[in-house]
Amino acid sequence: MNKLYGFEGEVTKKYDEELYQLFCEAFGLLPLCHVINRKVFVVHGGLFAQDGVTLDQIRKVNREGEPSDDGLMTEMLWSDPQPGRGRMPSKRGVGVAFGQDVTEDFLKTNDLKLVIRSHEMKEEGYEIEHSGKLITVFSAPNYCDQMGNKGAFIRLDGKTMTPKFTPFTAVPHPNVKAMQYANPMLGSLFGM
Repeated sequence: MNKLYGFEGEVTKKYDEELYQLFCEAFGLLPLCHVINRKVFVVHGGLFAQDGVTLDQIRKVNREGEPSDDGLMTEMLWSDPQPGRGRMPSKRGVGVAFGQDVTEDFLKTNDLKLVIRSHEMKEEGYEIEHSGKLITVFSAPNYCDQMGNKGAFIRLDGKTMTPKFTPFTAVPHPNVKAMQYANPMLGSLFGM
């Protein structure tokens, strides 16, 4: 992803390859998820292809290296919610699309209240799904300099874990071509 969306190109153009490699090393050390106050599960992508996944199983995931084509790490990075119930193959070709029942099972299994994830652009910067038990928050306004969406962030009340949303719009873009550092293959996807 660093190569595809322009991070590598921008860092190596403005700095050097060594700094880019340090970023890649740091990214590989970041956690896959976090639980806040033993009630809110925060993850990039989403939930799992099987029921009954526990926080202890997640803790045992080997974080080192690139994600495989399937498994808990890949699902945490690539899965997305879907309306309704059940699971189906993901439109992304990796991870799963999971329904409200999957969210409810995961929360019940782990005595949690809420799932917060990102991974999908939302017009208003966030979206509440699965009867309020799953929130998608997306902090990149005007995604890929093309989408016109708002970004948002969430603040959680420390006692009740009630979310408060703050949407925001994009600021003027620096004087560079949109997605200038992205992989040229992306140009055909975004009409650039």
